[in-house]
Amino acid sequence: MGGSTVKILWAVGTALLLYALVLPILSPVQAALAGVVTLLVVLWTNEGLPLGVVSLLPIVLFPALHILPTKMTTVNYAHPIIYLFLGGFMLAIAVEKSGLHIWIARKMLGIFPATGRGIIISLAVTSGVMSSILSNTTTALLLMTIALFLSDDPRLKMRFTLAIAYGASIGGILTPIGTPPNLILLGVMEEHGMAMIPFVQWMWMVAPLALVMIVVISVVLAVGIKDVRLALPEEEKPLSGDQKKLLALLGGLVVLLLVNAPIRPWWEGLGMSEPVILLSAGLLLFAPPFNLLIWQEDKAKIPYRIMFLFGAGFAIAKAFSETGLAGRVAEFLVDYSYLTPLYLMLIVAALITFTTEITSNTALISIMLPVIYAVAQQTGLDATLFMMVATICSSYAFMLPIATPPNAIAMSSGVIPIRTMALYGLLFNLVGIILIVLIAYLFWRPVLG
Repeated sequence: MGGSTVKILWAVGTALLLYALVLPILSPVQAALAGVVTLLVVLWTNEGLPLGVVSLLPIVLFPALHILPTKMTTVNYAHPIIYLFLGGFMLAIAVEKSGLHIWIARKMLGIFPATGRGIIISLAVTSGVMSSILSNTTTALLLMTIALFLSDDPRLKMRFTLAIAYGASIGGILTPIGTPPNLILLGVMEEHGMAMIPFVQWMWMVAPLALVMIVVISVVLAVGIKDVRLALPEEEKPLSGDQKKLLALLGGLVVLLLVNAPIRPWWEGLGMSEPVILLSAGLLLFAPPFNLLIWQEDKAKIPYRIMFLFGAGFAIAKAFSETGLAGRVAEFLVDYSYLTPLYLMLIVAALITFTTEITSNTALISIMLPVIYAVAQQTGLDATLFMMVATICSSYAFMLPIATPPNAIAMSSGVIPIRTMALYGLLFNLVGIILIVLIAYLFWRPVLG
C-alpha cells in the first residue's frame, strides 16, 4: 500500500472517529462539519493529497453532506481578499524575475557589520521588512539562497536560515497583506460587518511587537557566534531599467497604501479598495511601460494552490457560522468568561500558538476566528481585540516545520535539526505569547476600544 494511500486512509479514519465522538453532543450537520474539517487539517498536515486538491474538497463535501449549498461554498473562493493576495503574488514574481530582491537584500545587509552577529541581525531585519510587503513565504524563499552562500560553517548556516524564517514570520504581521492569517481576519471582519482596521493603524499597532521580537530572536540566535568576517553576496551592480521601473511601482504602491486610510471614504466612493489597488499593481506588470511579466511564461508561477487554501479557509469560517458550530464551541469557552480579559487573552494566545505548531496556521485561524467572535458576542468582550490576538499568535509559532511556511522553507534547507528548531522555537513561542498579550492589553485595547 503506497504512502499516500495510508495518509489518506489515516485522515479519513481520524475524521470518522471524531464524527462519531461528537455526534452525541452536536447536530448531524455540525458533526459532519467537524469531521470534514478534521479530514482537511490531517490531509493538509500529512500531505496525503496536494495542498490545492485538499483545499478544493469543501466544494464537493459541503454540499454533499448538506453543510453548505454549492453557491454559498464556492463564493468564498472569490473573496476580495484572495485577489488582494493575487496582486501580491504577481509583484513577488516580478521582484524575483528581475533580481530586485538581491539588490534590496544587499542594501539592507550593508547597513550592518559583516560579522556573524551582524549578518544574523541584518537577515532578520531584512526578512521582516520584506515580508511586510511581500508574503512571508516569498520572502523566505528569496532570501534563503543568499543566506546559504554567506558561510560554509554549518552552525552559522543554521542560525542564518532560522533568522530568515523567524524574521519573515515576525515581519509578516506588520501589514495586513504580509501573511494569510491577516487576510483571513480582514475577511471575517468584513463578513460580520465589523469596522476594518486601516492600513496605517494596523502598522502602528503591531510595529512595537515586531521590533521587540526581531531584537529578541537576533540576540538569542547570535549567542556564542564569533565575530567572523563574512563576504556579502556578489558585487553590487547598477539597477537595470526593469528594476528601476519595478522599484518605482513598489514605491508608489506603498505610498498609496499608506495614504489610503485618510482618503478611504472618498477612495471607496470611486469603487477602489485595497484588493483593487494590489490587483491593479499586479496587472500593470503585464502592460506597457512595465512589460515585466508575460502571461504565457509567468502564469505557472502564481501559487493558485494558496489561493484555493484561502478559499477553503473562508468556506470553513462560513460553515462554522451557518451551521451554528461556532456558537456551540463558544458555549464551552463561555464557561471561562468569569476570568478577567487579561487571563482570557493569555488562554487564547497560548491555545492558538501551540495548536498552530501541529496544523496549518491558515486553517486554524479560519476555524477559530468565528468561534472567538461568537464568544465575544455572548460575553461582551471586544471581538476585534481577541481576534487580532489570535491572528498574530497564529503567525508566531516557531517550533515545528509545519507551523508556518517560513519554518518549512528553513527546514527544507537541510541545515537545521528539528530538535534545534524546537528548542529555539519553544523559547520564542513563550516570549511571543507574553509580548502579544501585554501589548494587546496595554496598547491595542485602548486603541481599538
